[in-house]
Amino acid sequence: MERSLSLGPLLPPYEPLPEAGEAEGLPPSVAVPVEAPPPPHDHLAWSFCTTLYGNICCLGFLALVFSIKSRDRKVLGDYSGALSYGSTAKYLNITALLINIFLGILIIALLATGTITAMNFYYHKQEQPESIFGPT
Repeated sequence: MERSLSLGPLLPPYEPLPEAGEAEGLPPSVAVPVEAPPPPHDHLAWSFCTTLYGNICCLGFLALVFSIKSRDRKVLGDYSGALSYGSTAKYLNITALLINIFLGILIIALLATGTITAMNFYYHKQEQPESIFGPT
């Protein structure tokens, strides 16, 4: 029993490259510059500001730590590690910012309702003066 193996389409014969003087008939080669991707952001300034001005639950400090780790990785050339640490710092900064905005709105709302309540209490006290001998 004979089996025949199919090797697929036949390849063209091997041709050696021409010598340096014989390259006149060939098309010129084109060098395409390949740009390296831009280095990832480490968000260090944002993390520093979050640490100083809005360090809710130490999220600003954690963001600063991850930003510094991202910068170290970027200096070492580990762009994937720098991207990972940088995105973690970014999300920590966003979380701290949202919590700060929420707490700011809450404090303003509580101050406003407290002021309104105090003014109403003071206004009603002035309308109904009490005598020394009790209500009449």
